[in-house]
Amino acid sequence: MIAEEIIIRPIVTEKSSGGLQDRKYTFEVSKKATKVDIAKAVEKLFEVKVLKVNTITVRGKEKRVGVHTGRTAEWKKAIVTIDTNPGQRTYLVKGGKEVKATKKYKDSISEFMGA
Repeated sequence: MIAEEIIIRPIVTEKSSGGLQDRKYTFEVSKKATKVDIAKAVEKLFEVKVLKVNTITVRGKEKRVGVHTGRTAEWKKAIVTIDTNPGQRTYLVKGGKEVKATKKYKDSISEFMGA
C-alpha cells in the first residue's frame, strides 16, 4: 500500500484536539494497515519523526430507521505520537566512522487542522 491509501483522513474532535499539546495526532487509517505501515506513511506524508503508534478498531453501531435495522461500518483509528525535538542523529558505519543523518524533520503537523 502507498502512504495515501493508508492515511484516510484526520479525526478532529474535542478529545483529539486535546492531544495536540502532547503531540498526539489522530487519523482514520486503512483496516489492513499495521503500526509500522502507519508510522512510515505519517513520516512520508508530513515529514515528522514518529515515536509511537496506537491503533483501535472502532466497531460499527446498530442503527435503526423505522422497522429496518442495520450496522454502520467498522473502521480503524490510529493515534500517532511524534517527536517534539527531532535532532540530528549520528551513527557509526563500517570502519568506525561517525556519520550524521541528513534528513530534516518537522516538530509538528501544520496541515492537520487546516492551519
